[in-house]
Amino acid sequence: MNLLNNALGVHERALNVKSRRLEVLAQNIANADTPHYKARDIDFKAVMSATQQDNAMKSTDQGHFAQGQGLDADGMRFRTPFNTSFDGNTVEMSVEQAQYGKAAADYQATLNFLESRVSGLRKALRGD
Repeated sequence: MNLLNNALGVHERALNVKSRRLEVLAQNIANADTPHYKARDIDFKAVMSATQQDNAMKSTDQGHFAQGQGLDADGMRFRTPFNTSFDGNTVEMSVEQAQYGKAAADYQATLNFLESRVSGLRKALRGD
């Protein structure tokens, strides 16, 4: 199993983060008419760089490294709206739909990459 983890690299974590981002964007779209709902998003770059830093450096004191700006452990951030709403809702459907489409394409690209990687591993194990 360790061989498979090494072969896939960080792509498993990337796929999990992208999947979670699709869920968050879908929640934003579903709550577009909910008063005072705050649109959220996951900062993919920050989550993945935090994953890389977890493997790279460890601090001996909590004050040695600057903390991320409002970044939760899962990378969740509130989205800043372009236009304010009277009811306090920060969901903008056009923005959310565009972000969802882009996130879905990114997710599919990662799946295609992993599929080709697994296909190559299968060929190598079969000796093709």
